[in-house]
Amino acid sequence: MTGRLPPVSILAAAVLALCVVAGALASEAADSVLERRLNRALAVPQIDPSRSAAVAIDLATGKILFSRNQGRSLVPASNEKLAVTYAALVVLGPSFRIRTEVLGEGRLVGSTWHGRLVLKGYGDPTLSTEDLRALAKRVRGAGISRVTGGVAADETFFDARRTALGWKSYFLVNESPPLSALAVNRARYRGRTTLRPALAAAIEFKQVLRGEGVTVQAKASMRRASARAVPLATTLSPALWWIVRFMDRQSDNFTAELLLKHLGALYGRKGTTAAGAAVVTRILAADGVPLTGVRIVDGSGLSRLNRLTARALISILESAWASPPLRRAFLGALPVAGKNGTLRRRMHRTPAFGKVRAKTGTTSQSSALSGFVEDRFAFAILQNGNPVATWWAQRAQDRFVTALAAAK
Repeated sequence: MTGRLPPVSILAAAVLALCVVAGALASEAADSVLERRLNRALAVPQIDPSRSAAVAIDLATGKILFSRNQGRSLVPASNEKLAVTYAALVVLGPSFRIRTEVLGEGRLVGSTWHGRLVLKGYGDPTLSTEDLRALAKRVRGAGISRVTGGVAADETFFDARRTALGWKSYFLVNESPPLSALAVNRARYRGRTTLRPALAAAIEFKQVLRGEGVTVQAKASMRRASARAVPLATTLSPALWWIVRFMDRQSDNFTAELLLKHLGALYGRKGTTAAGAAVVTRILAADGVPLTGVRIVDGSGLSRLNRLTARALISILESAWASPPLRRAFLGALPVAGKNGTLRRRMHRTPAFGKVRAKTGTTSQSSALSGFVEDRFAFAILQNGNPVATWWAQRAQDRFVTALAAAK
């Protein structure tokens, strides 16, 4: 009726609609402010915006809060390890362990093993003298006190290539020990890194056996275990979640490369870097990671031939976050700003301190940082140059994640 006030229900609906509109406008305004802050954060000297990429998303909604060149194909440095971490956790599981075996070729007569012992490796990057001692104790526990045929090393679970395609020559030893399916103490032998890690492992195992009361007569050697060899002792690595935590927090190249070859041996054609890279690529594709502009060449990110995009990195992070079985192990592997790993000296006395978990990446060509801000945001930043200005790149990265951490 004319002149009468509208019913209460109509007024309430109108007020609610106004509130929704006002809330949406406020949210858009806040997003716009954050976008401007993120844009300013990346504006530093000596970093070419055309050779950089960055993405930030809201984990709760999947909304893109900031995007620059997210499809640009760039050198990722050690952000490559995020792809390996994800693939390994997906197909192997956080509790997976890598074995090392002692096999016997011959037969036991009394307490004498007439034949050879074979120490066979499967790519455990954590294998140590203590593990050899545990194996030796089990051999002695099997009633063996004398071996007539010596100790042989079997590293054939992987190929014999010690580096990966696209590595600079000095990366061997300086950035990673020689790659092998059988390396004890990260290929350290008699105080230095050996270029023959498997043979060094056999020699050391012979010495450890002697210390446990097992006499070995013949010299150490290299050979593939025969199909008739019988298992005598086994040791297992720490769980995969522990291995990837060490790998990502310390950005350990050796561990990443052995994991990649392990994936190739188990799920590809053979234990090679190329086979492992193909497995990682296949797993990413199966989980919907966009692979345009992506080229996986090694596991560590040392290769100059690797390429990733910010879009692919953010997709890996989203996929890990969305999977409850993976999330805990994946997040736990990442360095924490100002507290540990490769981020322990960064972002102190900022809102990002203790709130950011992210993988760093640094080579002469690339600087990168990708990860999470608490349970609110995921982000990926890639910056390239010839060479890249590392100090300025890291300053931009720290400012970017600090802006996210301070967002209301």
